[in-house]
Amino acid sequence: MDESYDVIVLGTGLKECILSGMLSVVGKRVLHMDRNKYYGGESASMTPLEELYSKFGMGNPPSELGRGRDWNVDLIPKFLMANGQLVKILIKTGVTRYLEFKSVEGSFVYRGGKVYKVPASEREALSSTLLGLFEKRRFRRFLQFVQDFDEDDPSTWCSINPESTTSEELYKSYKLDGSTIDFTGHALSLYLNDTYMNKPAIDTIKRCRLYSDSLSRFGRSPYLYPLYGLGELPQGFARLSAIYGGTYMLDKPVDELIFEDGKAVGVKSQGQVANCKMVICDPSYAPEKCKKQGQVVRAICILDHGIPDTENSLSCQIIIPQSQVNRQNDIYVCCVSYAHNVAAKNFYLAIVSTTVETDNPENELSIGLNLLGPIKQKFVSISDLLEPIDDGTENRLFISKNYDATTHFETTCNDVLDIFKRATGEDFDFSKVTHAGMEDNC
Repeated sequence: MDESYDVIVLGTGLKECILSGMLSVVGKRVLHMDRNKYYGGESASMTPLEELYSKFGMGNPPSELGRGRDWNVDLIPKFLMANGQLVKILIKTGVTRYLEFKSVEGSFVYRGGKVYKVPASEREALSSTLLGLFEKRRFRRFLQFVQDFDEDDPSTWCSINPESTTSEELYKSYKLDGSTIDFTGHALSLYLNDTYMNKPAIDTIKRCRLYSDSLSRFGRSPYLYPLYGLGELPQGFARLSAIYGGTYMLDKPVDELIFEDGKAVGVKSQGQVANCKMVICDPSYAPEKCKKQGQVVRAICILDHGIPDTENSLSCQIIIPQSQVNRQNDIYVCCVSYAHNVAAKNFYLAIVSTTVETDNPENELSIGLNLLGPIKQKFVSISDLLEPIDDGTENRLFISKNYDATTHFETTCNDVLDIFKRATGEDFDFSKVTHAGMEDNC
């Protein structure tokens, strides 16, 4: 291992594997190490089922849950926006050749103690029971504005300046009521909380457009999910890195990060040293270089039925906006099933997550858990939200953030693309690699 590399990547979480693949594509010599024997890090998929029960100290799974090898349980489940950043990265890098996806069947929002289908098109807005008659017309006009909006064509701005008009002012201009604003901001735009309301509306417009464009690609919802679980994603990017010359070492302990003149220049493992120009890692490899920004609580639940009031969906997402439950942060519910090869026949996996606000985190999930109906088994975890104390441009140590409570990958991709730009000084050039599109694998 006594060699020199452009980049050493530590940890095989999805973020690190994406970065490893992207850096290899642009010609960097990459060494990728992980202390674990498996891919995925904190975002791994547990298989067989016995591994999940062992991780949570719960003995052996009951025989009624079927064969253990039929289960692939994501520790941090998330969906892909069909027209989002991760799908674009997958398509442009060709990683889709290693994966198959299914469209998630439904997107729902919680209001007034009930679950409603999210209207994200003009037709759905007119038929939705979530909106009153006059509100449907106003929301339809708002969606039409979003669909016609062109950042480069002021004639489509409808007398607003998207850079100076706030999201709150945009909503007021269409006379949208509070409940419509709730699901627009949280179920369509996918904001974590309401702090966005006083920021420029351009981001809200783009987020609504992303939701709408993603919905139009596959129809039933804007989300996709890979067969056999998210554990397939980091392995796909690992293969990409290997194709472009990257070197992988699993089950390789990291004894020390080596610094010279305040800059990361290598990694020591089992008495050997690998030199490099920069190090990229997840927070667990450099906790002293990180700060805690909060915690996330997650409950993985095994069900023998679909979630009630979701139109018998084999997969779905439910967003519970903060204002509906007197919280500062949303609660997220997502569900996948045997249809995705992640559970035994006729079983479902539902995951409820949120950002911790009290000293009783599990209780904060109660509203989401109550939506699930009878639960066969529940696995609760609490994870710290760590992020680097600096941007890495000076010490050449680039650390990713922990995964937040959201059930989609947009914030994950923002972190990946930001790290790539800070590490290389430029945006990732997708033209350096071109492959077939995702449609062949959905």
